[in-house]
Amino acid sequence: MTTPTRQELQHPRFAHQYLKLAAEADRRGGADHRRRLLDGLTGRVLEVGAGQGRNFPHYPDNVTEVVALEPDDTLRAAAERAAAEARVPVVVRPGHAGQLPGEEGEFDAVVFSLVLCSVPDQAAALAEAARVLRPGGQLRFYEHVRSPHRLLGLLEDAITPLWRRLGAGCHPNRDTEAAIRAAEFTIEAVDRFGFAFSPLVPRTPHLIGTATRS
Repeated sequence: MTTPTRQELQHPRFAHQYLKLAAEADRRGGADHRRRLLDGLTGRVLEVGAGQGRNFPHYPDNVTEVVALEPDDTLRAAAERAAAEARVPVVVRPGHAGQLPGEEGEFDAVVFSLVLCSVPDQAAALAEAARVLRPGGQLRFYEHVRSPHRLLGLLEDAITPLWRRLGAGCHPNRDTEAAIRAAEFTIEAVDRFGFAFSPLVPRTPHLIGTATRS
């Protein structure tokens, strides 16, 4: 995978909008989704694409450290402020999904929260997650995915080129569950549900799940 340049990782216009969109999504139910995503985690956790740190208040007390990776400068600055108020230790770092920090088997869990839709290469990101997870470690994921309904899926395919340009690389038509399985993770649990992050958009399919290294 080609390493993205620093400029390619910056989306300041989108980032400023996302600060508002994520807050609205949490008010509409996203905060509960985040709690479910992180429930029961322990030990050292690597969160990939941490955004402005909306997950930080929801990490359980048994987490000893969160290493939060965020490539965008605007979102990372907000995440650093959120980390200072978190009840568990959080270290915020620059970086991207295709080149994760850490040695092989260093983390007890890796968290992807609304980020596998926008990484340039899902397979590379998941391979990196597998590398830094200890044997038996958990991959936690919360993502929106392609609709299983034929016509809606085709519509998502059609709008993806424009959506990707407007949404900092976001793909509304990715089959992320299949990508996780293809990366040789075993999915232990997955909940599928519809969710609208704003009153201006329709409900789209989402997943919250847990997978382990095969």
